[in-house]
Amino acid sequence: MAQVEEKLPLTVHLEELRKRLIRIFLSLGIFFCICYSQSRYLFDFISKPLVKVMPESSSLAMLKLTEGFFTELKLSFMAALFFSMPFILYQLWKFITPGLYIHEKRYMVSFVMLSSFLFFLGGVFAYYLVFPFGFKFFLSYTSESVEAALSLQWYLSFVTRLILGFGIIFELPVFTLFLAKLGIITADMLRKYRRYAIVLLFVIAAIFTPPDVITQLMMAGPLIILYEVSIFVAKIFGKKKILKEEDIYE
Repeated sequence: MAQVEEKLPLTVHLEELRKRLIRIFLSLGIFFCICYSQSRYLFDFISKPLVKVMPESSSLAMLKLTEGFFTELKLSFMAALFFSMPFILYQLWKFITPGLYIHEKRYMVSFVMLSSFLFFLGGVFAYYLVFPFGFKFFLSYTSESVEAALSLQWYLSFVTRLILGFGIIFELPVFTLFLAKLGIITADMLRKYRRYAIVLLFVIAAIFTPPDVITQLMMAGPLIILYEVSIFVAKIFGKKKILKEEDIYE
């Protein structure tokens, strides 16, 4: 039977955590430099869904003298975080592997690939489906007497929070898989607390989205679907209950 590696002292775990964090920060720094060199292209890309549906009389505005500079810095950092996510997930997995069984460590590549795919899928879902519909809906309230002059800094905070938020919530099946493999949750447990979970998912959607019902529903909807997928994942890949001999002959 596969055994867990020998327990290590706390100082070793702290040193390992320090090493992983240094690597994560280094990767963020490298990606930040790359993204900052392409910050104008990134901003054109991130503002494209809004510009497509924006009325001719409306525009993005730089309301403060330093707003353009800090917007580029923030955008570069958010893009660096987004693109370095596979490496971050890999480092997090390497940190927890000493506490896993040998056969569980074989899931490392699959875990990183699946997590990265779902994270990017969440960002793509937000950019190509949520943004066009949401922006068009909100800008429909403009008129001849009401023009939209949106702050660069506000718009960037809005879209990056949504992209990262959707990326994180799309990880729900992976978190479920991980907890189910450890035996912490089961499919029956997820079914039992489904109603409470749905309420919690709406709360999470309210935290990640601006205070409007439309955007919250557009995040809560996929969350509920992912929760149902998670029940299926927990049922298939969850830790199997070992029946005792007396249970079999009862």
